[in-house]
Amino acid sequence: MLDHGGRLRAAAQRYGIAVADWLDLSTGIAPYGWPLPAIPESVWQRLPEPDDGLEALARDYYGAAALLPVAGSQAAIQALPRLRRPGLRVAVLAPAYAEHAEAWRREGHLVQELGEGALDRSLDRFDVVLVVNPNNPTGRLIERERLLDWHTRLAARGGWLLVDEAFMDCTPEHSLAAYSQRPGLIVLRSFGKFFGLAGIRLGFALAEEGLLEQLAAQLGPWAVSGPARAVAAALLADVEGQQRQRECLRVDGLRLAVLLSEHGLAPAGGTALFQLVGHYQAVGLHGYFARRGILLRLFAEIRCLRFGLPGDEAGWQRLEQALKDMPR
Repeated sequence: MLDHGGRLRAAAQRYGIAVADWLDLSTGIAPYGWPLPAIPESVWQRLPEPDDGLEALARDYYGAAALLPVAGSQAAIQALPRLRRPGLRVAVLAPAYAEHAEAWRREGHLVQELGEGALDRSLDRFDVVLVVNPNNPTGRLIERERLLDWHTRLAARGGWLLVDEAFMDCTPEHSLAAYSQRPGLIVLRSFGKFFGLAGIRLGFALAEEGLLEQLAAQLGPWAVSGPARAVAAALLADVEGQQRQRECLRVDGLRLAVLLSEHGLAPAGGTALFQLVGHYQAVGLHGYFARRGILLRLFAEIRCLRFGLPGDEAGWQRLEQALKDMPR
């Protein structure tokens, strides 16, 4: 498996600190959310059914014409390359969530990771282009008009533009969801990050219906559990709760950026859910925080650390104290 944030048990074993004593800031997942709704016993006893209202609620929430619930957007990331013949030329806008490039390579495609300028200049050489927007880990947002132009150029040759919008929920005005019915445009959305429920393993693929039918056939029946569907439907219907969550995350995202800046770690980018700090001693700083029981996400190849949000005031105070004590 590729390296990801959230491997708390491995960190606990490595540093000899009990799991319960860690402040985990490594994942970029909302550290708070909703009280879970009651799940009827029948949901546990019956196989999931697609006419339970989840798809309609999700279409309304994302503003999409058609979508498919999947067991986390990771399931779609791994399955989509199988819908195209092997050997396609695939561009990944780098840096990016590493599973994208790995999934296409695994299925026999020719993957190249490019910066934004290089991709724009060479777009017409590729059959598939993958973009994480906002970017993970940099937080960079590419404007909608530029992405739609890339899609037009790709679709004219039967190509795909695949846009991973896992961190888009706090900035829905930048989403391509409303355009996802266009042939050759696929948008992936994560449920767990914004709603603070990573363990639910739920995401959505937004695309034209014919492609979604192919993806559904690849994933097989009952891809999302009944309890996950029931919880998601309740939260997707809670418009006021979504507005509160969005505002809380925006406030905390700004608080984190200011806190880091005040202690000499001005972010190079970020979103409401995380901030990215570049530092020539990123590896050493990662170890410093880990020895204090604070887990960050290390990107050693670009000398960066990603800070997620503390979930309570005690966590904020603990992070602030670690920043104050940080070796200069």
